[in-house]
Amino acid sequence: MTFSLPSWPSCSGTSPLEKGSRPAQGRPMTSTTGPHLSLWKQGLGVVPDAIWDRTDLRSLVLADNGLARISERVGALRNLRMLDLGHNQLHDVPSELGHLEALSDFLYLHDNRLSTLPATLGRLTALRYLNISDNAFEVLPEAVTQMSGLIELRVTDNQLTHLPPSMARLTRLRELHLRNNRLTELPAAIGSMLELRQIDLRGNPITQLPDALLALPRLEKIDLRWVTTLSPPRWFAELESRGCAIYL
Repeated sequence: MTFSLPSWPSCSGTSPLEKGSRPAQGRPMTSTTGPHLSLWKQGLGVVPDAIWDRTDLRSLVLADNGLARISERVGALRNLRMLDLGHNQLHDVPSELGHLEALSDFLYLHDNRLSTLPATLGRLTALRYLNISDNAFEVLPEAVTQMSGLIELRVTDNQLTHLPPSMARLTRLRELHLRNNRLTELPAAIGSMLELRQIDLRGNPITQLPDALLALPRLEKIDLRWVTTLSPPRWFAELESRGCAIYL
């Protein structure tokens, strides 16, 4: 049986970032279908050089392989639309990753040991889904705020203490997942992210929220469960009257 990566649904369904790195039950862990290559959980330790010669690849799964390094040769895979490097031991990724400007469907970097990202990743303006959860980010990398095509961003289980005002550049973002960080507030600039539908702030020490959230016409959900430091503002009632679900 062969394995081809699925076409991911829009944010209205289950997103690729919720599916994670693992292939569906019953599918092989190693498979190739044309320009799609999955080497999930093969204990590689090091990526074989032959992979970097596959310039035809459109999707590449290298998740759960104990990888500590990704070669700068990854920059040669310029036809990639999907790249999964999740569940590894990466402390950094090469700047050449920013050469993959066709990367549009998703980039998984979750469950690694990353604390920074190269500035070159800001070139990935076609990218729609980014998952950098379960890492060691204390500051959201500036490159992320330049990925203007993002519709879903997951930065859960990190150590963020604040979000930069430059987040306002992400005008197409629909879902922002920030669970289990160290955030005490959100920037007022979030009011410029007019496509935003969902904000997950569970498990943060939030003490205040900007009333700029009232400016978000499509906001459907704010999740504040496990937040014990916030007195709900009066304007929550207005959001709820517009159909926004607020979980406390």
